Amino acid sequence: MNYKKILSDWVFPIVAAVIIATLIRLLLFYQIKVPSESMYPTIKIGDKIVVTRVYNKAKLKRGDLIVFKSDELKLTLIKRLIGVPGDEVIIKDKGQVFINGIAIQEPYVVNKEDLDIKFKVPQNKYLFFGDNRASSNDARRWENPYIDSKDIKGKARFVTYPIKRFGKFVIGKDALN
Repeated sequence: MNYKKILSDWVFPIVAAVIIATLIRLLLFYQIKVPSESMYPTIKIGDKIVVTRVYNKAKLKRGDLIVFKSDELKLTLIKRLIGVPGDEVIIKDKGQVFINGIAIQEPYVVNKEDLDIKFKVPQNKYLFFGDNRASSNDARRWENPYIDSKDIKGKARFVTYPIKRFGKFVIGKDALN
């Protein structure tokens, strides 16, 4: 038996493939499975989602779906980015969100919640809400509502499972179908 041939034909390629796959997962993108209804109807329980790593937080935009670590809850979560550093976010008028005094349109929110609350997002921090406002455990309910930039892990890109929902995110009433 020629061990050099086995090593060069089988072992080295398999080891290289495992190393490359690990580096891609650690540095570029990965997949998550969603365990709750906090992002319903945009994301449903059990959806598998591809997430790309975020290295430049300055490129994040309000409305992005972001995966981050919550120190308070000791969980990795996916929520919608609502407030960036320096923003004043006010919720009033039966759940209407105002950012820096301007009412924003949120077609992705189907189940609103009537709250009156105000946030001032500190530097290097971000504010996140779930799309299913009536039953999302998000910044509106946390003791510390702000997530540090170092805890932002990635940006959700598209659904991979179930197959019938494969592709980009569908929002609002269209996502109810």
